[in-house]
Amino acid sequence: MVDIDSGSGSSAPRKRADARRNEETLLDAAAAAFITSGVDVPVRDIAAKAGVGVGTIYRHFPTRADLIVAVYRHQVEACAEAGPTLLANGSTPHAALARWINLFVDFLVTKRGLAEALQSDDAAFETLHAYFLSRLVPVCARLLDAAATAGEIRPDMDAYELLRGVGNLCIGADNNPRYDARRMVELVIAGLRLH
Repeated sequence: MVDIDSGSGSSAPRKRADARRNEETLLDAAAAAFITSGVDVPVRDIAAKAGVGVGTIYRHFPTRADLIVAVYRHQVEACAEAGPTLLANGSTPHAALARWINLFVDFLVTKRGLAEALQSDDAAFETLHAYFLSRLVPVCARLLDAAATAGEIRPDMDAYELLRGVGNLCIGADNNPRYDARRMVELVIAGLRLH
């Protein structure tokens, strides 16, 4: 009786954890495929990267739009969760802010084809921009506030303006080999410093 109870009690949570891990593996594989081949990459290529069958992808994400939205949300969450961790473990709030902005730049410049997909009429994409702002602006604001409180940066910087500016600097980064968006963003972040 004890073995049956302990087996059934532990198998359900383990199954859920396995399902979460499998979905994360799938989302990471899709994100990597989107980076190299754009959002129109064949599903079979994503399945091969994830080590699963095509049917597994369609079981989790019935449409390409569902997959794109899930990858986007997964990466927004990773970026949002990194902010507090960097702040807690960084040498200074400004250093944490700079590292987080680098993650944000990675997020932006690796979205090959996503901008076009987000402009489509697919209803699945409608709420993504609001979601993006609701998750990332507060994280940026917290990092900015910490750096301002530490006396490292100007206190009048607005998180939305900074993210918008960084986003604008990243536009077209993949189309021009002579343009280094990361260098331009580094100059902006350095320019926030008071000394």
